[in-house]
Amino acid sequence: MKIFRKVRAFLRLNMKMKLLLIEAFVYLAWARYLKSVPFSKVAPLLGERMGETTFSSHSFNKEILRNVSAAIHMISGYTFWESECLVKAIAGMKMLEKRKIESTLYLGTAKDKHGEFVAHAWLRSGSYYVSGSETMEKFTVVASFAKGCSIKKSEKENHG
Repeated sequence: MKIFRKVRAFLRLNMKMKLLLIEAFVYLAWARYLKSVPFSKVAPLLGERMGETTFSSHSFNKEILRNVSAAIHMISGYTFWESECLVKAIAGMKMLEKRKIESTLYLGTAKDKHGEFVAHAWLRSGSYYVSGSETMEKFTVVASFAKGCSIKKSEKENHG
């Protein structure tokens, strides 16, 4: 009976959110497929390597960012495949790219309590973290990929 409640909840959503959830589902599937491809082939699709987009936010994008983030997090719990941090970050980046909103995808590493290396990915647009912000502070950034107008690493160092 739990499934009927969830279907009923989906049907009660407005059409805009339904379409966003369907889009998120499709992009999560695509991003999960990309995870099975060698990263050297995927990296060029993610944007400018070691680039970073601006931290300034545009107020007109806030609602879009919140809705994309909510859709990714909501629907990732219903996929038939693993939809964790990297999959969510890639899907979010593609959804924002479609809307011509710049974003930066970060890849980080850290050691867990057993001394084993662990990885994490998160996505930022302006000052808003679309995905992965829950644990990002525990990780050291090892790569970033900027989509949209970006500040190159050398320019970032010159600006502070």
